[in-house]
Amino acid sequence: MIHHHLLLCATPAKALCSPDPAIGIASWNALKRLVREWGLENPARPEGIVLRSKADCLRICAEGPVLLIWPEGIVYGGVTAERIERILKEHVIGGTPIEDWIVKRMPFQPSKR
Repeated sequence: MIHHHLLLCATPAKALCSPDPAIGIASWNALKRLVREWGLENPARPEGIVLRSKADCLRICAEGPVLLIWPEGIVYGGVTAERIERILKEHVIGGTPIEDWIVKRMPFQPSKR
């Protein structure tokens, strides 16, 4: 079971939202390290695994690096390596989004078949 999927637009080919690639790279490295260290990608995790993907563009060209968290569809802006830890602790593990850092909400709507 998948608990969350984290998509981080941290190293875009066109620096429209995140002009300093060093910040994006540091954010991506922190996300990879913490997900691994905290066992969030462990298939035996009772809550389900946390997937992480690096995205080139999430079409939210502002306040980057940006992190999109599914299934809630919450987008965080200004995602530094330091913010990654708090987002994982409070939102992904704790279930409480950090309202001050949210730049957009894109809720997932299931298809109507």
